[in-house]
Amino acid sequence: MKFKAEIDVMPLEALLDPQGKAVSNSMKNIGLPEIDGVRIGRHVRLFVEASNETEASEKVEQACKKLLANQIMESYTFHIEEA
Repeated sequence: MKFKAEIDVMPLEALLDPQGKAVSNSMKNIGLPEIDGVRIGRHVRLFVEASNETEASEKVEQACKKLLANQIMESYTFHIEEA
């Protein structure tokens, strides 16, 4: 079976996010001063071939830990659905 995984990788809350800070600071310049606390990460979509959702989830977890997220600086979440 083929599964689709949607993965969000974000900087850890305890770490400075320079991109997010720059965007937060720019919000008042475009007339949106009520928006702050912006954090910028990335979104990854991938497809995985697996016999069931549990196996697909395990494979996505490995991909996140080994390649997609730097666990020292980033956290990740994902959800899987049948493609």
